[in-house]
Amino acid sequence: MTATLFNPKTCEFAEFDATTRRLLRATVDWFEGRGKAVLKQEDRDRVWYAEFLDFVKREGVFATFLTPAAEADGDPDKRWDTGRIAMMSKILGFYSMQYWYVWQVSILGLGPIWQSGNAAAKRRAAALLDSGEIFAFGLSEKEHGADVYSTGMVVTPQAGGGFLATGGKHYIGNGNQAALVSVFGRRSDKPIIDSSKALDSKPTDADYEGYLFFLADSAHENYHLRGNVVDGQMYVAAFDLENYPVAEEDILHRGEAAFHAAMNTVNVGKFNLGFGAVGACEHAYYEAITHAENRILFGHRVTEFPQVQALMTDSYARLIAMKLYSERAIDYMRSASPQDRRYLLFNAIEKMTVTRQGQRIIEDLADVIAARGFEKDMYFPMAMLGLFGLPRLEGTVHVNMALSLKFMANYMFHPADAGLAALRLLPGAGAVPQGAVRAVSGALSWSSRKLAPRAGGAVPRLRAEFDGAAYAPVPTRRDAADDEFLFRQGPSSGLGRIRFEDWRQVFEKFTHIPNVAVFLEQARAFQTLLAAAEPTAAQQRDVDFLFAIGELFTALPYAQLILEQAEIEGTDADVLDQIFDNFVREFAKHALTLHTKPAATKAQQTRALDLVRRPIADRARFERVFAQARALSGTYEMNP
Repeated sequence: MTATLFNPKTCEFAEFDATTRRLLRATVDWFEGRGKAVLKQEDRDRVWYAEFLDFVKREGVFATFLTPAAEADGDPDKRWDTGRIAMMSKILGFYSMQYWYVWQVSILGLGPIWQSGNAAAKRRAAALLDSGEIFAFGLSEKEHGADVYSTGMVVTPQAGGGFLATGGKHYIGNGNQAALVSVFGRRSDKPIIDSSKALDSKPTDADYEGYLFFLADSAHENYHLRGNVVDGQMYVAAFDLENYPVAEEDILHRGEAAFHAAMNTVNVGKFNLGFGAVGACEHAYYEAITHAENRILFGHRVTEFPQVQALMTDSYARLIAMKLYSERAIDYMRSASPQDRRYLLFNAIEKMTVTRQGQRIIEDLADVIAARGFEKDMYFPMAMLGLFGLPRLEGTVHVNMALSLKFMANYMFHPADAGLAALRLLPGAGAVPQGAVRAVSGALSWSSRKLAPRAGGAVPRLRAEFDGAAYAPVPTRRDAADDEFLFRQGPSSGLGRIRFEDWRQVFEKFTHIPNVAVFLEQARAFQTLLAAAEPTAAQQRDVDFLFAIGELFTALPYAQLILEQAEIEGTDADVLDQIFDNFVREFAKHALTLHTKPAATKAQQTRALDLVRRPIADRARFERVFAQARALSGTYEMNP
């Protein structure tokens, strides 16, 4: 599955059913038939993708992939299947992030509809999908940006029934032609959350009363399209509603349910950011390695220069890691339930870490191919723009880092870690020599499973309950099933109560790989830091400081799922060692960042240095992995 890069000309999509394989192949064939020259020219000329949408309508692509089984009217091929949605996201990213975008924001626009109890609205959306229509998600506003608590879209009740909506929306993909726009607003007669206080105090039930999700039609006379806010082929709309009539049958959600629908839609829809990044990086990598292998400078192939070998090998390992993580994250999404909400952490990392890793790949590949990366016959410039954009959509990195930190205590301190948590009570644990704390923490960690019940009574500050979380193993999920739970996720709150199994178990299975063992040392040292030098009350309000902690924390679940997928697939040990060579270096950099933060306490500065390690170098392994990367030269080129 992820042992090498996706090649659309040879991929058989064998993990999917016949209908899915046919539609994925038809999509690839449409792009290859169009050819790179036309695709690039239309990108430069900012041509609306009407011909692609004609193809989508003719083949029923969106209708088949984006209609839940409950709304499929008995069609056995229609379902909401995260596995095949992710594959389509990767294909579209591979060819053009512009085309990925029209698909992505249609997914977002459908989210509040499929979560609604409004049966008529759902039937309407399903019929429009059958007609080949697209959708939009009217959440963002120019004045409020990522502040989702605030909205200037005011919905006023009318004496004769219904409402009139007035206000503006900004950065709304497909807002020019969407048959339905799911619009987030507020009633004029009821309260909403005061965002200036939301970060410091928990909102009450009454604070949610004013929120409303309703449907609008972009063709309505009271829907005023103001223009495209970006200079691109995609249409990212600014629009105003002026006394737009909203009938009862247009209401999707009210009050707190409307707010949760917004959050849960993002959980479902923006998961695809990572897969778009994977696809774009794969295409860019083919271009870069082929150019570098065939370019002769100073009598040598560019791929013979040591710095190029390092960049290409790191990028190859980074890309395989993105693919491994993303494939495993699908399984957690599809296996989610009210009892297992771990997907919310893994989803946040898909949006944040995978997209940033993609940006890093593009930066490093650009250093290899230099000016060639800007030429008009290359896919590469499209990838550069897309990969710099993905981590920044609505503050993706900042929002998802803050979200991820809510899981840190329960992830890092499994019930088996009662002994390690006792380090918090050891006088001076944050400042004593590294070896001493490492020995104590290692012993406590090793024995904690047996000590946990007794230690729990002696460590009143340990927040984890000892009954713990026991989950059934999460299988590989590429079955033809409908992911109906994603539209009944429930309240978006309660993240701090989500439990995780012992993250160390999968690492311990791979300690025969040298750099996995080194990374596990770093992870345990980070756990010790959190126990012995936990953030102060002031630091917990300092987002800049917390992000330094967050960079370290999120590396662990990222690595965990990579190893889980590697175990499933039997990933090459050399590639895994190279992946974790990267991880060891990056973890050390983040540790130094924490060490140098002005707000870091003396204990934190000391313990942060205990996270710094050197990866175990192995020239033979490096050369074997580089040979895998180099072998990709000339194996794919888009039709001209």
